[in-house]
Amino acid sequence: MKNRKTYTEIMKSRNTLKMEKKQETVLDIYIQMVLDEAVLARKLSLLQEKIDESLDRNDKPLFFKLAKEYAELRLII
Repeated sequence: MKNRKTYTEIMKSRNTLKMEKKQETVLDIYIQMVLDEAVLARKLSLLQEKIDESLDRNDKPLFFKLAKEYAELRLII
Protein backbone atom coordinates (compact mmCIF):
# COMPACT_ATOMS: atom_id res chain seq x y z
CA MET A 1 0.00 0.00 0.00
CA LYS A 2 1.28 3.47 -0.90
CA ASN A 3 2.07 6.01 1.74
CA ARG A 4 -0.74 8.54 1.11
CA LYS A 5 -1.45 11.66 3.07
CA THR A 6 -4.89 12.44 4.34
CA TYR A 7 -6.70 15.61 3.39
CA THR A 8 -5.98 17.07 6.84
CA GLU A 9 -2.24 16.40 6.50
CA ILE A 10 -2.18 18.00 3.07
CA MET A 11 -3.97 21.12 4.36
CA LYS A 12 -1.62 21.39 7.35
CA SER A 13 1.45 21.22 5.14
CA ARG A 14 -0.09 23.77 2.78
CA ASN A 15 -0.76 26.18 5.64
CA THR A 16 2.81 25.73 6.85
CA LEU A 17 4.08 26.74 3.41
CA LYS A 18 1.86 29.83 3.44
CA MET A 19 3.20 30.85 6.83
CA GLU A 20 6.78 30.44 5.64
CA LYS A 21 6.06 32.66 2.63
CA LYS A 22 4.49 35.31 4.88
CA GLN A 23 7.50 35.21 7.18
CA GLU A 24 9.84 35.64 4.23
CA THR A 25 7.82 38.61 3.06
CA VAL A 26 7.91 40.26 6.49
CA LEU A 27 11.63 39.59 6.71
CA ASP A 28 12.16 41.14 3.27
CA ILE A 29 10.20 44.22 4.31
CA TYR A 30 12.19 44.53 7.52
CA ILE A 31 15.50 44.20 5.67
CA GLN A 32 14.42 46.87 3.18
CA MET A 33 13.44 49.19 6.03
CA VAL A 34 16.84 48.75 7.69
CA LEU A 35 18.65 49.46 4.42
CA ASP A 36 16.49 52.52 3.69
CA GLU A 37 17.17 53.87 7.17
CA ALA A 38 20.92 53.40 6.71
CA VAL A 39 20.89 55.16 3.33
CA LEU A 40 18.86 58.04 4.73
CA ALA A 41 21.18 58.41 7.72
CA ARG A 42 24.19 58.50 5.38
CA LYS A 43 22.59 61.14 3.15
CA LEU A 44 21.82 63.30 6.18
CA SER A 45 25.37 62.91 7.43
CA LEU A 46 26.84 63.95 4.07
CA LEU A 47 24.50 66.92 3.87
CA GLN A 48 25.54 68.03 7.37
CA GLU A 49 29.18 67.91 6.32
CA LYS A 50 28.46 69.93 3.16
CA ILE A 51 26.44 72.45 5.15
CA ASP A 52 29.34 72.87 7.58
CA GLU A 53 31.73 73.38 4.66
CA SER A 54 29.45 75.99 3.09
CA LEU A 55 29.32 77.85 6.41
CA ASP A 56 33.11 77.73 6.69
CA ARG A 57 33.41 79.21 3.18
CA ASN A 58 30.65 81.76 3.80
CA ASP A 59 28.74 80.45 0.76
CA LYS A 60 25.18 81.56 1.54
CA PRO A 61 23.48 80.34 -1.67
CA LEU A 62 24.96 76.87 -1.26
CA PHE A 63 24.08 76.85 2.43
CA PHE A 64 20.44 77.69 1.74
CA LYS A 65 20.23 75.08 -1.00
CA LEU A 66 21.72 72.35 1.21
CA ALA A 67 19.65 73.41 4.23
CA LYS A 68 16.50 73.06 2.13
CA GLU A 69 17.52 69.57 1.00
CA TYR A 70 18.32 68.64 4.60
CA ALA A 71 14.94 69.89 5.82
CA GLU A 72 13.14 67.90 3.10
CA LEU A 73 14.98 64.71 4.07
CA ARG A 74 14.18 65.28 7.73
CA LEU A 75 10.48 65.41 6.83
CA ILE A 76 10.73 61.81 5.59
CA ILE A 77 11.71 60.62 9.04
